[in-house]
Amino acid sequence: MSFKSIMREFKEIKEGIGSISRRGVEGKHWRGRARSHIAPDETPEETDQIDQGQWANLPPELLLDIIMRVEESESSWPARVVVVHCASVCRSWREITKEIVKTPEQCGRLTFPISLKQPGPRESPIQCFIKRDNATSTFLLYYGLVPSEGENDKLLLAARKIRRATCTDFIVSLVSDDFSRASNTYVGKLRSNFLGTKFTMYDSEPAFEVPRQLASRTSRRFHPRQVSLRLPACNYCIATITYELNVLRSRGPRRMHCIMHSIPMSSIEEGGTVQTPTSIPEAFNGQFPHLSSSIGKELVSDNSSASPSRSPVLAQGSEELLVLKNKAPRWHEQLQCWCLNFRGRVTVASVKNFQLVASTEPSHNVPAADQERVILQFGKIGKDIFTMDYFYPLSAFQAFAICLSSFDTKPACE
Repeated sequence: MSFKSIMREFKEIKEGIGSISRRGVEGKHWRGRARSHIAPDETPEETDQIDQGQWANLPPELLLDIIMRVEESESSWPARVVVVHCASVCRSWREITKEIVKTPEQCGRLTFPISLKQPGPRESPIQCFIKRDNATSTFLLYYGLVPSEGENDKLLLAARKIRRATCTDFIVSLVSDDFSRASNTYVGKLRSNFLGTKFTMYDSEPAFEVPRQLASRTSRRFHPRQVSLRLPACNYCIATITYELNVLRSRGPRRMHCIMHSIPMSSIEEGGTVQTPTSIPEAFNGQFPHLSSSIGKELVSDNSSASPSRSPVLAQGSEELLVLKNKAPRWHEQLQCWCLNFRGRVTVASVKNFQLVASTEPSHNVPAADQERVILQFGKIGKDIFTMDYFYPLSAFQAFAICLSSFDTKPACE
């Protein structure tokens, strides 16, 4: 059997599995509800049946060779969706795919949705762009240098801006048409204060494993058995973004600081690392699959109003946190404006443009070459089109949330 025929047959199996799952879900809806939040009792049985298919019995050596060839040949989107299809065939295919596909830090590519919460590469950036739609107050993050002519760009994340009486929320989702917190496509959110000078970044999953006793009885909104384990109903504070007030109304770029509660300062020192989530969801839908809910979902609590000091992330120890600051621009006498070297990735002057570097001290064991290394840069290239390039130790979700803070109105900072 040829390699192409193998790929064609397991794609057909994938489509069949998807139709079976959809039929199973349709029979479990509550009356008067759009979707059920009850965890289906039949899920383990369906998984076992799928794993007994003909493709689950392939010799491990042959299966390893097939997936390695697919992973090496399909290095860019949309062709890389075949790698996602490999992981959706059955459990044995999924386990081998997890072993072969490397993290963005190691290979510089985004494959599974968990890649959006893993640190980027150290050497070369992951380059993306953001499309803003003022009519719908949405912001779409795409994978690629610039928008393509055929509009076949890979959507990574989507955000919707929601104005409230005392704050502004940016709800981040895996899809562009569902921003509900009750959806399994919910990723996190960014919330600002009234003046738009301070933003808090929330993740739907904790950066570290959280003991069950952290969720008190008073913080529960539902009984655990009434809520699906895949419902991301928690918010964990992972970063704080602060813009300095411009009291004197002096001309100049915005000044910002980002305190990353989930990234230690030691991660950028020599030999430093940052904790990388590795869980991959059990089911895929052919595009970017839904994020897994492996930790902390059985205790459904609302930590949005909690202070950063009560965040599960900060409870892991007293290790110094990574702080990012915007790189100071220089004044160009001929152009009469502030300038930064974006290496051709930014072409339009805007107050939103920025570059972030680590805020280091002489006591930190950070090489001199890395002290001014740009970790995140964001800038405008056209009407409602912006570029976003990020490096280790930031993830795509963290970088996107920081960029979203630049879109909010800041009359006290300009």
